[in-house]
Amino acid sequence: MNSIALWHTSGHASQILPGGLEWTGGDLMLKTRYSLVSLGTELLVARGAVPLELWEDMRVPYMEGNFALPVKYGYSLVAQVIEGPEEWKSKWVHVMHPHQNWCRVDHKDCTVIPEDIPPRRATLASNLETALTAVWDSGVSAGDRVLVVGFGLVGALTAMLLRQFPGVEIDVAEINPLRKAKAAALGFGAFDTYHSLRGYDVTFHATATGQGLQTAIDFAGPEARIMELSWYGEHPVNVHLGAGFHSQRKQILSTQVGVIPHFKHPRWNKERRKEAVMRLLAWEGYDALFDHTVSFNELPSVFERLRAGEYQDLTCLVDYPE
Repeated sequence: MNSIALWHTSGHASQILPGGLEWTGGDLMLKTRYSLVSLGTELLVARGAVPLELWEDMRVPYMEGNFALPVKYGYSLVAQVIEGPEEWKSKWVHVMHPHQNWCRVDHKDCTVIPEDIPPRRATLASNLETALTAVWDSGVSAGDRVLVVGFGLVGALTAMLLRQFPGVEIDVAEINPLRKAKAAALGFGAFDTYHSLRGYDVTFHATATGQGLQTAIDFAGPEARIMELSWYGEHPVNVHLGAGFHSQRKQILSTQVGVIPHFKHPRWNKERRKEAVMRLLAWEGYDALFDHTVSFNELPSVFERLRAGEYQDLTCLVDYPE
């Protein structure tokens, strides 16, 4: 079998190249069915914009190369076990792995996908872990008024997860007309510029722009939490902290999926969080977030469009030949 993978060969080019079955430490051979592009993070990687001091933190399992490029990178892949111990054969699994058609991995790195979850939907697992961690960090409770700024995939998953809290009112701020329309179609109050409502109990920011963060700050109520989900890489961010930010004691808090919140440490670890995400994915409503599917061989052109700022879809699901 021929293993091929997506490589970012420079800050301006991506290619499908031979990639990586030579590692013999894994006991499972996987045939990939789907992977999902995490559009914001993977664009920064593809541009070679990961700060040197974060190289170790940003490494993912089975990555090859480094962030100076070339690099093989990605972290949400769904595959079927073709070879391995008898109890694993034919099972569908989710694994953090770059975009690649055949993979050899350790079973300890795989999560078995429950039978009631379609393999396609399971590709959302990594991003839903990010959203779940942000909700934990935020302290949102029943009846709160919440604003999600940015309806990309992570923002959308955060909003849809919050919808399951009793009595929580959720609005979305999004300047992209297509994503704003998507939020409205899913039943969220959506706006782009002027909006009269202020004083949200919690705001979530997921646009990776200073303008978006400013919106999240300005619309937060007194002593409210502003949850920062964005990762900016090497890009500086300018915001204005005058007006009510200081006098109203607003709080900007970072949230990041790599760490379990401290107040859950006595009971939770990453394995338990992944199991919780798989249970959450039983809700078929998440299928509405899939709006663009490409074949594996088309993936370099997706990153060409991303680098040029021409990619507007909410998601990018990668379909591998059966």
